[in-house]
Amino acid sequence: MSSSNRREFLQLSAGLAAGAAALSLAPRAVQAAEAKPLFKLSLAEWSLHKSIRAGKVDPLDFAKITKQEFGIDAVEYVNQFFADKAQDMAYLKEMKTRAADQGVSSQIIMIDREGKLGDPNEAERTKSVENHYKWVEAAKFLGCHAIRVNAASAGEYDEQLKLAADGLRRLSEFAARHDMSVIVENHGGLSSNGKWLAAVIEKVDLKNCGTLPDFGNFGDYDRYQGVTELMPYAKAVSAKSHDFDAAGNETKTDYLKMMKIVLDAGYHGYVGIEYEGSKIDEFAGILATKKLLDRVRDELAG
Repeated sequence: MSSSNRREFLQLSAGLAAGAAALSLAPRAVQAAEAKPLFKLSLAEWSLHKSIRAGKVDPLDFAKITKQEFGIDAVEYVNQFFADKAQDMAYLKEMKTRAADQGVSSQIIMIDREGKLGDPNEAERTKSVENHYKWVEAAKFLGCHAIRVNAASAGEYDEQLKLAADGLRRLSEFAARHDMSVIVENHGGLSSNGKWLAAVIEKVDLKNCGTLPDFGNFGDYDRYQGVTELMPYAKAVSAKSHDFDAAGNETKTDYLKMMKIVLDAGYHGYVGIEYEGSKIDEFAGILATKKLLDRVRDELAG
């Protein structure tokens, strides 16, 4: 074989080998792309609040129920169901162990009844900030990435904005030392005004302080506008549901429209199911919300 023919043969062989290698990798690349969903699902413990308060569900079984009953592998705790256990290490260790045994990840703890982070009284505001410290530490121990708080205050629009930002900034500075985030839900008062809450987060101006947009809880404020305004700061999303029509659609929220807003903001993290209806029981409501979100995800992925 002449030297020129040999060079052509080697070049052809190299090209064929590269093509074969690319073909062998292609299926794996496609599989990897297909394996990554547009968003993941978690379950908010509040979805079972009636069952828990009635003594039908033990909060320690929440992770097990989430995985075995609903096939969901991430949870969002509510502090009201273990309000006196924030520093009870035996209890927290049991929670953590049970979640790990089920292969369930702990995402956030939703914090209520610890005072107003934007209280006009400075001493009370400081007390509220410090009341949340134990929950930051508990959430960190459980493996969560954040605590969800409320931006409650009182007074005029601008004054509440300033006060809420002050409390949130101080709490977020403490949380940052634990590599934790503080996220605010639209949850009544001015926090249900998307423009106001977005301005509060802007004023705090810390990377670990963000939002948890809830599809409901907006009152008279347009929910689609509100979620659009809060999504740039979102570190979690709450898919609130109440009732469903015959086609399985939520009657108050257009989930397809809402999830498009969520995805258009570049968010691909966990979306927490939070069923709060009464026409069907909690287990059926959770399953109906999951089915709807699965369908919407398939439609948006298609």
